[in-house]
Amino acid sequence: MKKLFGVILLLSVSLFGCTNGNNAMQVQSEVKATTDTETVHSSENEEKTVLSVVEKFGNSLKNVSLLGPKEQLEKDMQDNYSDIVSPELIKQWLKDPLKAPGRLYSSPWPERIDIKTTEKISGNAYELSGEIIEIANVDQVVSQIPINLVVEKVGDRWLINEVTLGAEEQSDSITYKNTEYGFSFKLPKTWMNYSVVTDKWEGLGNTASNNEEVTETGPMISIRHPQWTSENPRQDIPIMIFTIEQWNLLQQEKFHIGAAPIGPTELNRNEKYVFALPARYNFAFPTGYEEVEKILEGKPLEVAKN
Repeated sequence: MKKLFGVILLLSVSLFGCTNGNNAMQVQSEVKATTDTETVHSSENEEKTVLSVVEKFGNSLKNVSLLGPKEQLEKDMQDNYSDIVSPELIKQWLKDPLKAPGRLYSSPWPERIDIKTTEKISGNAYELSGEIIEIANVDQVVSQIPINLVVEKVGDRWLINEVTLGAEEQSDSITYKNTEYGFSFKLPKTWMNYSVVTDKWEGLGNTASNNEEVTETGPMISIRHPQWTSENPRQDIPIMIFTIEQWNLLQQEKFHIGAAPIGPTELNRNEKYVFALPARYNFAFPTGYEEVEKILEGKPLEVAKN
């Protein structure tokens, strides 16, 4: 009997030990998982902060005139750069302003920095590469300047501590960007200082209940050549904008646009809109219509990537 009791007691102790061991391992695993999750979140928050520093820097470039009087340049840099750029780097730029990012001319001017890569190079530093986007007038991209930046944590702040500029990349084209509808349109440099004319298209019903009544409308954006005048008009580049639903209804012939026997020609589309060229847009053959045809052959309308 005593022997049997001893065996039972030994088994109980063994089971209790295993249970405690398993519990301890589970707790350790949960602690490690929690720590790993916190580390990932901390790293993500760090990167977001670094990106916001570079974004603010890019948005401030146009406010710093590098060719202005020394006193004004110093004030502009302090006002726009002091909370995102290290004091040592600002001192270097004040000694040699042409090595600093900023504004050289009234037009074009640096509008923003588009970041292409971000890499953590140490516990307290990130290296980023991208391009300074220079524009003329609104949304006319004329050049890109490669830029590399090192952002380091100094105390409780992230500051830009190194900047390297590459050679300016001039393009043979300029780009009209429309952020409202999410597309861009490439143009020859001869279209520099183009204008944009906004209008609307109207769709007429095809059914017995709404025959020839306006049942659908939408925006139409025309890009106009800089040499266009009322006395000597040139060919515009008209872009009709349809919702996906409107475009489907048009293909189903629920409505039509104008008297032409053919409908608009699709240029491109994104998740929300279809961009199309009106039928017979150049029926009057105004000055420049051949150039517009050549531009359109190059598929210049691109949609923004999500």
